Formats: sequence, C-alpha cells, structure tokens
Amino acid sequence: MADFDAIVVGAGLAGSVAAYELAKAGKEVLMVERGNFAGAKNMTGGRLYAHSLKKVFPDFEKEAPLERKICHERISLMTSDSNFTIDYAARELEESGKESYTVLRGPFDQWLAEQAENAGAEFIYGIAVEDLIIEDGKVKGILAFGDEITSDVVILADGVNSLLTSKAGLSKKAPAIHQVAVGAKETIELPADVVESRFLCNPGEGASWLFAGDCSNGIIGGAFVYANQESVSVGIVATMSEVLKQDIPVYQMLENFKNRPEIKPLIAGGKTVEYSGHVVPEGGIKMMPEIVGDGVVVAGDAAMLCMNLGYTVRGMDLAVESGAIAAKAVIKALDAGNTSKAGLSDYKTMLDNSFVMRDMKM
Repeated sequence: MADFDAIVVGAGLAGSVAAYELAKAGKEVLMVERGNFAGAKNMTGGRLYAHSLKKVFPDFEKEAPLERKICHERISLMTSDSNFTIDYAARELEESGKESYTVLRGPFDQWLAEQAENAGAEFIYGIAVEDLIIEDGKVKGILAFGDEITSDVVILADGVNSLLTSKAGLSKKAPAIHQVAVGAKETIELPADVVESRFLCNPGEGASWLFAGDCSNGIIGGAFVYANQESVSVGIVATMSEVLKQDIPVYQMLENFKNRPEIKPLIAGGKTVEYSGHVVPEGGIKMMPEIVGDGVVVAGDAAMLCMNLGYTVRGMDLAVESGAIAAKAVIKALDAGNTSKAGLSDYKTMLDNSFVMRDMKM
C-alpha cells in the first residue's frame, strides 16, 4: 500500500491548488517544496487574473494577501530617446470575473499553501525531490533526501526547470534557448500614498504598466512596472537566445531601465527590498511536454503554461486552473482505482476543454 494517495512536487500556485482540492476531497496528500517556505523560489511580475482562483476560493479577496486591484493599464513603446504610452482605464477592469490584482509571491504563495494545509495536506519544506520511483514504466512515488516515499499518483508542479518531467519520460529534451526568457525583478519599497500619487490611483487601486522596445536594448523582450500596496515591482524579461548574442546582461538592462527619465521619478526615494531572477517559458504549445503519464500528471510552469505576448502577460491564472483540473482528474482516477495513463487521461481532456488550452492555442 502506498504511503500517500498523491504527492505534489512544488508549492507554487498549481501545486498548492491541487493539494488543496485533493485534501478537501479527503485524499492523503503530501506536498514537497525545495524552498524553505512556499513562494521562496517563486517569482512573477505581479499580476494575477482572478477568475480561476475565484472558482476555488469564492471569497479569496477577503483573506488573501493581495496588493492592489488593477484599474489602470498602460503600454509603452520606447526608443533610446522617446516614449509613447497608451493609457487604458475602464470600470470593466473591476467587474467580477474580469478583475485582476498585483501580488507578491512570497506572502501570496504562503497563504495559498496554508489553505491546503488547513484542508489536511501534509507539507515538507526545504527538501528537493531527487528522482521518481518508477516500476514497470509507472511512477510510484519520489526519492527525496535519500528517502523513498510512495504514492498512487505524483503531480509535477515544480516549475519551468522541471527535471522530473524528463525523468518521467514526458519530455524528451530541455527547452531550446529561443523558447525561454530570463527575467530580473526588484521590489522597491515606497509609502502607499506615494505609490497612489505617482500612478494616479485611488486608495487600494493599482496599475499595470508594460514596456517594449529600447527597454530591452532592442532585442525580443520587455519590461514591467506594477503598483503594489507599499512597493513597486520593476523588472525586465528578455528571450535567452537574444540575450546571449549581445554584451548587455539582463541585470544591466534592468539598471538602465530604472534610470530612464520616464521610470526614475516613479521609484525615486524607494528602497530595494527584494531582488530575484527567473526563467520564463515562452514557446507556447510547441514547448509543452506530455502532461499525462502512468501515475503522473504535469501542471503549471512545468507544463509550460505561460503566455507572454507583450501586451498581455499570463501564467498564474493558467497555473491555478491546471492545478484544479489536475486534482479533479486525480480524484476521479483514485476513486476508480486506475491511476494509469488511461485512468488519468481526463486531465488532458478537461484541460483541452478549458480556457487554458483555448487561450494557449489562440
């Protein structure tokens, strides 16, 4: 008999939502996260489209550590000596199902993991999963810190750098360098009233600001600025193959961007309280691994579910939805006593019929 019904690898949005749904359904769930806490290794520019999370937690706005509701959207096209900006504001941005919020992944991911723990999921932090236990081609558990832990199903939600997806035989090769981007981000602390004044926002409201062009030294990429409650998130993302062709690294692009006359006044007097870097999957459907195998499914960034189109950047809502759908498919497979690839195939069917794959294909 297995130690757990399901093991989830990675306490990001996909993993914690999957663990929550499984625990809520009465399944024995173990979550293993290599960071010292949920969100320790996670990074995002900072905009969460709320529609998928609302299906899991209808009243999340009352409890979750959100930063600001986004009521202004700006897109800027930059040259070396000029900047053209489109500013969009509409009450539509505040309507239920269409609203979005800025978030900081450290506190937000901890809150989400806490919901899963409260529902009954067990969590282990600070341990990396070294390998999968595979018997006769079927995943039967994990090897972590020298211990074998068995389960009927393993959910891989361990991010874009997932080595376990390859070990499960679901991905034949690492992503190509033109399919991934590298990002650098700073969180810069400022008083709430200063943030609101500089972004022309009412109390509690925020702004999303995307940039293209010279901000990434003219190569494929872009920059972002998000207004948080008492800070501003500033970052650069650039396609790795392009970065390697030139002499300016991403962290220097970020410094150059911060010192532009259009950006410097936004963050003047601020204090950098966090600096982070991350790899972003940008290859779309072409870089997705197989997402279902014998005893294993893949969700979130590990399944390369991310869209960065310049004018819209999405990944968190896709991760939440994929985690929720993965849990539903796993629950059905466990109840039927069939956790083979065929028994878990509803995950792919449900994901294909959801907004996740519809939007990825579009």
